[in-house]
Amino acid sequence: MAHFAQLNANNIVERVLVVNDNDATTEENGNAFLQSLYGSNETWKQTSYNTRGGVHINGGTPFRKNYACIGYKYDADKDAFIPPKPYESWTLNETTCLWEAPVVYPDDGERYNWNEETQTWDAE
Repeated sequence: MAHFAQLNANNIVERVLVVNDNDATTEENGNAFLQSLYGSNETWKQTSYNTRGGVHINGGTPFRKNYACIGYKYDADKDAFIPPKPYESWTLNETTCLWEAPVVYPDDGERYNWNEETQTWDAE
């Protein structure tokens, strides 16, 4: 099955649909199928359910950096889906197209939440 993200005029993902491989043998075919189904004005981009941070979790070829979710932005220059920025202090990793905190997440097996005010990871 192929997954396609519908983009609005600002390239923000509005929905993600699954399309049968018979209707989406290529991205162009899938796009044409969805445009005929929902209207020719819609913009659709294929996305990979198995891609995160530019890595395919099953060892395959990564596709568009991240699986598209509602609210993500499609960046045509990077050909990538980028999640919404979670905090003002975080910066975009240009390689993974994921947001990173200014302080590395602790690697001690515990769970933490980001505290934007103190710029620290607080234990749960």
